[in-house]
Amino acid sequence: MRTRNTCHTYFMIVGNFPPDEISELLGLAPEKSWKIGDLRRNGTRYDFAHWEVGRCSEYDVEVENQMRKTLSVLQDKISLLNQIRRMYDVSFYLEIVPTVYVNDINPCLAPPLDVIDFCHATRTQIDIDLYLRNEDDE
Repeated sequence: MRTRNTCHTYFMIVGNFPPDEISELLGLAPEKSWKIGDLRRNGTRYDFAHWEVGRCSEYDVEVENQMRKTLSVLQDKISLLNQIRRMYDVSFYLEIVPTVYVNDINPCLAPPLDVIDFCHATRTQIDIDLYLRNEDDE
């Protein structure tokens, strides 16, 4: 059955840190990043740094599959992530952003144990930003 629902997941680091150093330490290029003081689109400046990786937009009603894809690039970097967290006093987030249409198939948003284990080991917070749409919304 086709669905209009969507979801994207990604991992992000937020705090006061140099994004280039995070990329170098992890050996990963971020999909999005900025430094404190960089300009936002609205002309104001960011008062926090941001580093993002593992964006997955391949919707799966079992969102746990998307969570696993997002974290797959970080599974072997738990000790490095903990080192970064201690060095820079940053916060880690696993972002889950589903858009669900009323009367459509409801996605399963529960993280599986392996995702919970990763989040616990790295002190990563799970953040679900749920958007609901009516049938006539486009």
